[in-house]
Amino acid sequence: QVQLVESGGGLVQAGGSLRLSCAASRRSFSSYAVGWFRQAPGKEREFAAAISWGGGATYYGDSVKGRFTISRDNAKNTVYLQMNSLKPEDTAVYYCAAPNPGTTGWSTGLSTKYAYWGQGTQVTVSS
Repeated sequence: QVQLVESGGGLVQAGGSLRLSCAASRRSFSSYAVGWFRQAPGKEREFAAAISWGGGATYYGDSVKGRFTISRDNAKNTVYLQMNSLKPEDTAVYYCAAPNPGTTGWSTGLSTKYAYWGQGTQVTVSS
């Protein structure tokens, strides 16, 4: 198992930036792909971004493409989500998640492919 802890959320004005971090408890974290999802009040959970275990492949949801960047530092067991040009519609609780190694289809952004989830961090973008 792997435990995930998000941090870095907060309140920011539209057009601003935030960087979220997802820290993992497990040394073999480098074997796990990682995804970021978000959920706004009254809405379904939405895929934001995902990164392969080695960081060589990244994937983005259409609503964040070109504004968000996912990266990882396996030496620090941490995955980051750099969010630029934030909009009020980006307001949500952001979760990082990881599928079990060997799981296929995680890059499609299906939340059911992800077995481990953090507790979430709130991001609020004011207009």
